[in-house]
Amino acid sequence: MLDLSRLLRPRSVAVIGGGVWCENVVQQCRAIGFRGAIWPVHPTRAEIAGVPVFAGLAALPSAPDAVFIGVNRTLTVQLVAQLAEMGAGGATCFASGFREAQLESADGADLQEQLLLAAKDMPVIGPNCYGFINYLDGVALWPDQHGGLQVDCGVAIVTQSSNVAINLTMQSRALPLAYVVTVGNQAQTGLAQIGQALLDDPRVTVLGLYIEGVGDLRAFEALAVQARRMGKPIVALKTGRSPQARAGAVSHTASLAGSGAGARALFARLGVAEVTGLDAFLETLKLLHVTGALPSRRIASLSCSGGEASLMADSALDLNLEFPPLTKAQKTALRTALGPMVALANPLDYHTYIWGDVAAMTATFSALLGDDLALSCIVVDFPRADRCDPAAWDCVVTAAVAAKKGTGVQTGGRLALVSSLPETMPETVAQKLIAQGIVPLCGIESALKAIEIAADIGQMQAVPPQPLLLPEPVQMPQELRHGHILNEHSAKARLLAHGVPVPEGRFCASAKLAAQAAKTLGFPLVLKGMGHAHKSEAGAVHLNLRSSQAVAQAAADMDSNGYLLEQMVTGGVAEVLVAVLRDPAHGFVLTLGAGGVMTEILADVSTRLVPVTAQDVRAALAELRIYPVLCGYRGSLGVNIDALIQAVLGVQSFVLETAAFLEEVEINPLICTPDRAVAVDALITLGVSNDRDTN
Repeated sequence: MLDLSRLLRPRSVAVIGGGVWCENVVQQCRAIGFRGAIWPVHPTRAEIAGVPVFAGLAALPSAPDAVFIGVNRTLTVQLVAQLAEMGAGGATCFASGFREAQLESADGADLQEQLLLAAKDMPVIGPNCYGFINYLDGVALWPDQHGGLQVDCGVAIVTQSSNVAINLTMQSRALPLAYVVTVGNQAQTGLAQIGQALLDDPRVTVLGLYIEGVGDLRAFEALAVQARRMGKPIVALKTGRSPQARAGAVSHTASLAGSGAGARALFARLGVAEVTGLDAFLETLKLLHVTGALPSRRIASLSCSGGEASLMADSALDLNLEFPPLTKAQKTALRTALGPMVALANPLDYHTYIWGDVAAMTATFSALLGDDLALSCIVVDFPRADRCDPAAWDCVVTAAVAAKKGTGVQTGGRLALVSSLPETMPETVAQKLIAQGIVPLCGIESALKAIEIAADIGQMQAVPPQPLLLPEPVQMPQELRHGHILNEHSAKARLLAHGVPVPEGRFCASAKLAAQAAKTLGFPLVLKGMGHAHKSEAGAVHLNLRSSQAVAQAAADMDSNGYLLEQMVTGGVAEVLVAVLRDPAHGFVLTLGAGGVMTEILADVSTRLVPVTAQDVRAALAELRIYPVLCGYRGSLGVNIDALIQAVLGVQSFVLETAAFLEEVEINPLICTPDRAVAVDALITLGVSNDRDTN
């Protein structure tokens, strides 16, 4: 693994180029207080941003630790080769026109390969990236403005979008940023490698990732393992979650388990927390920086308004959080502090009777702090300092700090001040709170989502992840290179060999043979016409056939090149989808969901990465909306859950055996009865298609 320490924490910085971007880098290094040497390099200029210029790399006093290369792409490659030869610590490459522009520039990919050869063992970030800011040591290889300040410890963020990186530095939520690193094309040094280097810095508390594509899965897995070992959570914001169904897809799974589902399954497997927006991203990082992962989902809420108490309760409805009832001890303490006129509950509206009485407010806050609560939240919105006098709100901060320090009856708890709106938590107040170990959360919805994610991380850290089964590249036989779909009869035979129950049946080449086979199989029967991707839509499925004549007539009504005649499964309680899809970007994705002809309409699915355990399958089933039906709803018979789980594990057994050539396997439906689970339809595609979305 490349050593990034000199590049990320340099004592000397060279800036190559004379454009405005290079001038900005010099200015930003000086503005942030970089204490090392700054060496601008340009063949004709005498100074850049007031700093004397060196005519070339050979004129530098020594090999620079970090270099910002701000010249055109062709010259960038030449300079990287020179820097590698002279022993530079590493470089960031600003120029674009490499692999990201291969559709517009025919030589973009070739030029990127040349860049890799030129770099040798010297670390290179980019190309096509803004570089990085180290707020711990005061380093800004950064060609633009930014909004951060130096800190002693904080959160590291790695992003595949330079513009998003700029925006994140402009946040006014008091989130202490330790590093902000952009990765561009990741030609040589990937997001995961940079993340590992940042985690190695003991001053980094949490790692945030803005991801467009995960890239090297083994490297990402190693990053997650390192983070778990060090007790430093990872929070990821993954773009491209919207599933885009493939044109002409022959399975339901392709439209349900797109790259978004694969990423979610990957993150869950590795213990990486996923958020879906920048607000939740920032608030989660802040919460984790101050408190770390939360040990449970039990929280308390206090506010001086019934409206805010209701907002807290309502906003948590769709989240996996709990407002536990008040204990007898809590009620006693609250009654003493608040008097008889306040209804005691969690969330608590403590009214304004005690506003300004710091002792009473401290006792109230202390009563709901600590105990077995993961976090106690005081909802408070501060007035605008430019139009109002916020002094009357100082009592809340004073009482919160006193309660946190143990002045009240409870000690040792985690405490947050939550504003209803992001703009009603002043940055100066938020900074003071963080200094006291109190987390300032901006906006009720984002705050509660952050709390849920912090609790998720606490739960995930307790379960070591299993190694990933990854779709390694293989040399395909010619007949499998563009995908080979097994017919249903062959697919079921393959699954049966791995313990997946299927109906007894016969493949029949003609209607006459189907009628003859019906006499030996027994009734009722199901007849299916072969050669149709979606048989129901093509009218190629006939159910509940109870005579040989009915079978012959059904076959005559189909336009098919052969028939599959099977015993009909009766007594079904539920139809379940079971599928595994090869996702080159994330691994083999297992999808469980509501099955049958309405699979896409219901879109009731849960995903995991293969391999899974029986416990994993049970947990995935419990996430489905149809789970109450599986368990027996309102007195109805449920399904045999153990049989269902064993069928899923049988599918996995097939996947593990055929992983080198498997594209996907789908059972839809798996008919589940009180006694068994039977695959009544199956599709297997071998060979790896070239049109799979790998984002």
